[in-house]
Amino acid sequence: SDKQRLLMVDDDVELCELIGDYLRHEGYLIEFAHNADEACEQLKRSERFALMILDVMMPGRTGLELLQQIRPKVQIPVIMLTGRGEDIDRILGLEMGADDYLSKPCNPRELLARIRAVLRRAEPQQRTTLFPDSLVEHAGVTLDPGLREVRINGELLELTGTEFNVLAYLIANAGSVLEKEQLTELVLHRKLAAYDRAIDVHVSRVRQKLAKHLSDAELIKTIRGVGYQFVKDAL
Repeated sequence: SDKQRLLMVDDDVELCELIGDYLRHEGYLIEFAHNADEACEQLKRSERFALMILDVMMPGRTGLELLQQIRPKVQIPVIMLTGRGEDIDRILGLEMGADDYLSKPCNPRELLARIRAVLRRAEPQQRTTLFPDSLVEHAGVTLDPGLREVRINGELLELTGTEFNVLAYLIANAGSVLEKEQLTELVLHRKLAAYDRAIDVHVSRVRQKLAKHLSDAELIKTIRGVGYQFVKDAL
């Protein structure tokens, strides 16, 4: 079947049923796990999940601990479900990188929109005019959109898919400011929501990774109230 299979990991059985009915009606196949151990079993049995919806807080191991355990072996895209007031920097910013998040209680229609956006992101990039179509090099950083690799002075930089896309858009437009709204739409394939920190967290992860190799240069500037800019050539 061409239907995409999703895995929802959440200890709230009623929520699973509600979301499950809604997503099946929208043409997805969905399976459930109610704790981290069940999720591991499901992931072992099926390589075929297109995406995982993962609750942060579960009894036993948390969603974050599960994600840390399965990455980088399991590269499935992940949407985290977070309680109100949970620290988004931590949720998206842990090494293994969740792709997006939604706070609970979540509206099934909004979750569907996030799922579609994340699955679109996992497809090969539609080359918008802003995405590089050939090798780009600035300030010692070389980005290869074909191989989806970034090297700093020849050394490979470990980036998640989302982080790669953030850097690709910024470096291909070095010297120009990309607005937060624009970057959210290009990278996350959705509109910027109020209080939405996802794109900021992805940018700050890329910054930290660049800084490990290039400690003296601040390559990505924050333009307050507007967005971000990759410095044309740090002199």
